[in-house]
Amino acid sequence: MDKIKIGVVTTSDRASQGIYEDISGVAIMDTMKEYLLNECEYEYRCIPDEQSIIETTLIELSRDMNCDLIVTTGGTGPAPRDVTTEATENVCQKLLPGFGEQMRAVSLQYVPTAILSRQTAGICNGSLIINLPGKPKSIRECLDAVFPAVPYCIDLIGGNYMEANEEVIKVFRPKK
Repeated sequence: MDKIKIGVVTTSDRASQGIYEDISGVAIMDTMKEYLLNECEYEYRCIPDEQSIIETTLIELSRDMNCDLIVTTGGTGPAPRDVTTEATENVCQKLLPGFGEQMRAVSLQYVPTAILSRQTAGICNGSLIINLPGKPKSIRECLDAVFPAVPYCIDLIGGNYMEANEEVIKVFRPKK
């Protein structure tokens, strides 16, 4: 079974300064451990809400670290410091807006403010990047909604084969 390399990026001025603990990045890794049967190696980064730093980090994780999947948390709202979406769009060669559309649709079942989210996804140097919200509960709701398409997307872009724990999450791959 292939080893999967996953980049986890928390964009938060306060968490990156140690003002509070990053529970969102941990929530992503915990969820991936539940979803995947593969051995996973995590490249974790907790960085400030600075677009240039976010872009550099995403490029490093995709090009230099060869992550199959990069998942970000935070910085997707309408506030002036929320620039994760812009950073993701700037570094990606292809955008996959369906991810953001699906995550917003699911989040709207829980909170009307989901329409303020600007989450997106895209392909950067052979890595799939997915922007998630900042709250652990929302992270899980969004991942449950979009992860069924992730392994096939990784297949299509030439990444390692992801084997999901079907008791936790059902993934979809077209019949050959």
